[in-house]
Amino acid sequence: MHYSKIAGVGHYVPERVVTNDDLSKLMDTNNEWIIERTGIKERRFIDPKTDTVANMSAKAAHMALERANLKVEDIDFIVLATITPDYFFPGSGVLLQRELGLESIGALDIRNACSGFIYALSTADQFIKTGMYKNILVIGAEIQSTALDLTTRGRGTAVIFGDGAGAVILQPSDQPGILSSHLHSDGRYAEELYVKDPGSSRPHEERQPEQILDTSTFKVHMNGNMVFKHAIVRFHEVIMEALEANNLTKDDIDLLIPHQANLRISNYIQQKLGLADEKVYNNIMRYGNTTAGSIPIAMSEAWGEGKIKDGDLICVAAFGSGFTWASSLIKW
Repeated sequence: MHYSKIAGVGHYVPERVVTNDDLSKLMDTNNEWIIERTGIKERRFIDPKTDTVANMSAKAAHMALERANLKVEDIDFIVLATITPDYFFPGSGVLLQRELGLESIGALDIRNACSGFIYALSTADQFIKTGMYKNILVIGAEIQSTALDLTTRGRGTAVIFGDGAGAVILQPSDQPGILSSHLHSDGRYAEELYVKDPGSSRPHEERQPEQILDTSTFKVHMNGNMVFKHAIVRFHEVIMEALEANNLTKDDIDLLIPHQANLRISNYIQQKLGLADEKVYNNIMRYGNTTAGSIPIAMSEAWGEGKIKDGDLICVAAFGSGFTWASSLIKW
């Protein structure tokens, strides 16, 4: 059985920067209110005329391939995590395959929201370890902006989310890379953070476009207090689970990259673990919550800034809709 390692990382974010002051012109909010509650100063929104989940993913993939000294044709499998696919079906994995000009290779879509990238990474890790594939493109990408209610009514979620894509290339190694991954879920809380429609379990007349007059069920519903309370518990639990599984301690972590959900959550986990500022990477202040895209975008930026070096122990962890939560320990 092979080990798997990350050979390259990349990311792409749309050009349009939306500041808190920009949002304050659309809803009853202000810069101080948003920063105090989320830590976010600005985020990126797509241009619907040019940006798609697939082409953002392709741009992130090209950066990762260049950094890994690989060509597009070296990719033999795609795992794409998103809850905002370009189409209701098919999934965006095949659209990314088309965007990259690849033919016939498999493309798998993962729908685990904020934990999606870690689920995707873990899935790819299994394929590498069994020898089934040699160069797997793992993507986390989201377009949230076009579904946000940019009014005072939707302020609780509208100020949080942004768009973007991150990519990693996973390949075999004779040395440990992905040490372990730990995946969890608890469907009892599914409706505490969800978008109800377009769901299939509806009467026929409710699924026909000409009958859809009330679009409230197509918007994000989030019980913020419930999400926060569970997140701070599960984040810490799943990080410690990964460390204990590998006979390591928090002091062995060189860099923690948490899902960028809320800076208050990241700061709480940092304090709980007693990690110094330089051992935790946050970029939520620049991009907001990009759901499945947040960890690979942060990983790519951290690598580009020289904050991830060969031999470093990297911990990634996420919590989100489902509820789902997950972690991975990575020896770079």
